[in-house]
Amino acid sequence: MSTLQLQTKPRLTLLQIINMSVGFFGIQFAFGLQNANVSRIFQTLGAEIESIPILWIAAPLTGLIIQPIIGHMSDKTWLGRLGRRRPYFMTGAIFASLALFVFPGVKVLWMAAVMLWVLDASINISMEPFRAFVGDMLPDSQRTTGFAAQSFFIGIGAVISSVLPYILTYFGVANEAPKGVIPDSVQLSFIIGAVVYILAITYTVVTTREYSPAEMKEFGEIHEDDTIINIKTPASSFFSKGIIWTAIGGLLLVALYLYNSNTEKPLEKELYVLTGGITIYGLLQLLAGVMGKRNLKNGFIEVMDDLNFLPETMKKLAVVQFFSWFALFAMWIYTTAALAQHIAGTTDTTSKAYNDMGNWVGILFAFYNGFAALFAFLLPVLAKKYSRPVTHLIALIAGGIGLISFYFFKNEYLLIISMAGVGLAWSSILAMPYSMLTQALPANKMGVYMGIFNFFIVIPQILAATLLGIFTKHLFNGNAIFTIVVGGCSMILAAFLTLRIKDK
Repeated sequence: MSTLQLQTKPRLTLLQIINMSVGFFGIQFAFGLQNANVSRIFQTLGAEIESIPILWIAAPLTGLIIQPIIGHMSDKTWLGRLGRRRPYFMTGAIFASLALFVFPGVKVLWMAAVMLWVLDASINISMEPFRAFVGDMLPDSQRTTGFAAQSFFIGIGAVISSVLPYILTYFGVANEAPKGVIPDSVQLSFIIGAVVYILAITYTVVTTREYSPAEMKEFGEIHEDDTIINIKTPASSFFSKGIIWTAIGGLLLVALYLYNSNTEKPLEKELYVLTGGITIYGLLQLLAGVMGKRNLKNGFIEVMDDLNFLPETMKKLAVVQFFSWFALFAMWIYTTAALAQHIAGTTDTTSKAYNDMGNWVGILFAFYNGFAALFAFLLPVLAKKYSRPVTHLIALIAGGIGLISFYFFKNEYLLIISMAGVGLAWSSILAMPYSMLTQALPANKMGVYMGIFNFFIVIPQILAATLLGIFTKHLFNGNAIFTIVVGGCSMILAAFLTLRIKDK
């Protein structure tokens, strides 16, 4: 056998690609329930509209920590027949399913925030290795198809989960409840989601065989020296970065505290999260410096070192991801409140009009996910004809226009048109960046770099939770429809930033 043959990863059949993607149906089923219903749950339990973003913030903060750790661990894992990534699929599925069972039964706001944290962290444990899974299993020529298959199952899972409360209401399950009680339609939807999640992940785990370490070596994907921890960042560099970031974050944190302690109009508490996060990042750099000076080599310092050597393609894609996901979080957090105000003319969470609009938002989310599932078949065709960056550019512009049109469409049925644009963007966001990224990553660090890449999903979520509440309250006088428009503008900016990326 020639060297070329040894380094060629075999193409998988369509059925094999489908089998390895079914698990994402369960993951997105949970995400769909979360995105369409959690803000509604928070408001039902007494949260004010401007405080909703801060309640979401524990989840992305946890993801920021979990994702690179899980990615790094899955890169280093080989558990015989269980494989490399699949143990993490199952672990996350078990905990996420338990969270889905418990979440809708909570009675107080703080407990709902905790359950969102548990649910989101568990989903991340399952989801993060799935991206690296495609890179492991498919040659570059099939990766757009592999990620498009994930987009399809994500779309289908989200469609069903988004309309589930509406369907249950149609069949007589109560959609209204006394003040402070989550409606039965939402509670039953979460229980069904728990069952679907564990079954879908189990299907992928049982039907998909991962390549062994020996096979990966034959493909040229991993090498004998990949297990050696080689820290390229000198301790002095860790120390200098740590001092700078700790000083910036600490000074901002102290200034914010002093200002809020001496004024009758304090700045929002969300800013403590932002300044605290900067400070913690600096402290982590200092810790890596201490380890480096002592010549310690472990997973923590290896991840911190990897942060300093991101591939150029990854850096450019990270900026695109940042503005794309900022737009998505604006939509997920504020759509129910925005449309209830803008179209139904109510902010009363106990009213029939508000809860009917909450159900309609579920339908709209089902539409954009349905469109995403359909457009998933179109993406490989467009990518082959125009290139992956141009395909992503077109999709993001369509999504941005779709979000901005929320302001102009005063009939809720016209918003289905808006969701066609959002659906095209969503389908591409789930496929194109990862397809472009995997070709630029070393196979032995696929998981950790995918985890780091997800920073640029989590960081905009943190900023959205930090800033959007301030914008909505102070700039838009509580009118959340303008927050959705800001999201649309952010997505269009992301579209034009794709022009910096060259497809190989």
